[in-house]
Amino acid sequence: MKTARAEKTINTAKPGRRGRAFSTYMHRYGTLYLLLALPVTFFIIFRYIPMAYILMAFKKNNIILPPWQVDWAKNNGFEWFIKAFKDKLFRRALGNTVTLNLLDLVCGFPAPIIMALLLNELAFKRFKKFTQTVLYLPHFLSWIIIASLALRLLADNDGLINIFYKQMKGDPNAVLPFLSKEKWWIGSYIALGIWKEAGWGTIIYLAALTSISPELYEAAAVDGAGRFRRIWHVTLPGLRPTIIVLLIMRLGYILGSEFDRPLALTNNLVTNVSTVLSIYIYQKGIKGGSQFSLTTAVGLFQSVVGVLFLFGANFLAKRFGERGIM
Repeated sequence: MKTARAEKTINTAKPGRRGRAFSTYMHRYGTLYLLLALPVTFFIIFRYIPMAYILMAFKKNNIILPPWQVDWAKNNGFEWFIKAFKDKLFRRALGNTVTLNLLDLVCGFPAPIIMALLLNELAFKRFKKFTQTVLYLPHFLSWIIIASLALRLLADNDGLINIFYKQMKGDPNAVLPFLSKEKWWIGSYIALGIWKEAGWGTIIYLAALTSISPELYEAAAVDGAGRFRRIWHVTLPGLRPTIIVLLIMRLGYILGSEFDRPLALTNNLVTNVSTVLSIYIYQKGIKGGSQFSLTTAVGLFQSVVGVLFLFGANFLAKRFGERGIM
C-alpha cells in the first residue's frame, strides 16, 4: 500500500514538475525563441510555401490559375523536361554552367585556403589585419560595380590596361581581348570571381586555424620541422574538416548558377560561353515568352541534380573517414 501511494504521489507530482521546469526554461530562453521566430517565419513564407508551385513543372503553362487546378502536361507531365533537353540553347547553357562552375571550383576553391595559410604565417599583426580587411572588402561590392570597374580596366578600346599595352607595344591596334574573346572572357570571369570572394572565404579558414593547439606547432618545432613542414603536418590536417565541409557544399552547387555575375559581365561577343542556366531561365521565363512551366522544370532539374551531388559528396566524405555535413 505504501509503495502504491508513493508511486501515486510521484505520478501526480510529475506534471507539476514538468510544468514548472518548462516555465523556467521558457523564462530563461524565451527571448531566443522570439528572435528565432522571425527567420523561421521568413523561411516558411518565402521558401517552403512557394514549393507548392513546383507542380508547374508538370502542368500546362498557365499563369492565371494555381498549378493544382491546371491539367497535367503531355508525356505524363514530362513535356517541359523533354522540351528543355531538345532545346540547343538549354544544352549550351547547361554546358556553360558546368564548365564555369568546375573552373570556379578548381581555381577558386584553393584560393582562400592559400591566403589563410599565408596570413597565418605573418608575424606583424597590424599588417595582417590590414591585409585581411583589404582582401575581404570586395565581397561587399555588387557585381554591377565590379562589372563597371572591369569595363573601365579591361575594355578593348579605352580600357586602362589596353591603353598602357598599346603604348608599350607602340601599336594602336594591339589589344588584349579580355572581354571580347571567349577564352579570354572565361579567364576574366574566373579571375574576378576569385578576387571578389577569396578574401571572404579566408575568414572561415582563419577562424578554423584558431582551434589548432599551439602545442602542436611547438612539438613539431622541437622535432625539427621547418615552416613548410609545420604547415603540411599540422596546419592542413587541422583545416581538413572545414575544407571537406565547404567542398561538399560547393559540389552541391555544381549545377547552380549566379545571375548577376554572368549577366553583368556578358556582352554580345561572348554569349556562346556566358549564357548559363540562370540567364536561360530569365530569357525564357521573364524576358520573353512567359514559359513559366518550362523554366520551372529547368529550375527543378538544377535543384535535384544539386541535391544528388550534395549527398554523393557527403557519402564519399564519410566513406573516407571524414565527418561530412549530415
